[in-house]
Amino acid sequence: MIPIKNKKKNLEATIDEMRNFALNYVEKFAPSKQQLKTYLLKKYLRSKVDNVKRSNISDLIEIVAEDLEKSKFINDKFYSETKAKSLIQRGSSINKIRNYLISKGVGEKYIKNTIEQINENNEDQDFFSAIKVCKKKRIGPSRTEDNRPLFYKKDIGILARSGFDFEVSRRVMELDKEEYLKIINLL
Repeated sequence: MIPIKNKKKNLEATIDEMRNFALNYVEKFAPSKQQLKTYLLKKYLRSKVDNVKRSNISDLIEIVAEDLEKSKFINDKFYSETKAKSLIQRGSSINKIRNYLISKGVGEKYIKNTIEQINENNEDQDFFSAIKVCKKKRIGPSRTEDNRPLFYKKDIGILARSGFDFEVSRRVMELDKEEYLKIINLL
């Protein structure tokens, strides 16, 4: 019966070790729940844990993630709101924010709530974000007037790859230089 006793000790040591890895990761990066699970899984698949079956590792990771969520070290709602604010300040479109949060494993209900908050706070967020992209990349209305028709398709393409739909891109591209400067001063 000694091997069973050692197995329990190893299992408890593994959980404590996993919790320590998780806390260090949370302290450095403030991840979503899914990012934490992925990190711990990669960490333990690389390491050589003798007495713990690989199938049990996912259960242990789930236990540690639930424990950290209950103690409010990780919170997907807070994560989605803060990342959305950060991406808005950089000039990201709502589509880009949605795709980013989905790629990070944030739940659909949190993404939906975050997008609704963005739309409540500012009706035309994509328009202002597109203007920020134009300023940052020096395209569209920030170009000189004689170069704007030459680079129209290229600028529309840049805005499309940034996640803006055609209507928003067209509205931004049709802005006069004076209106553009007024909006930039307000931002």
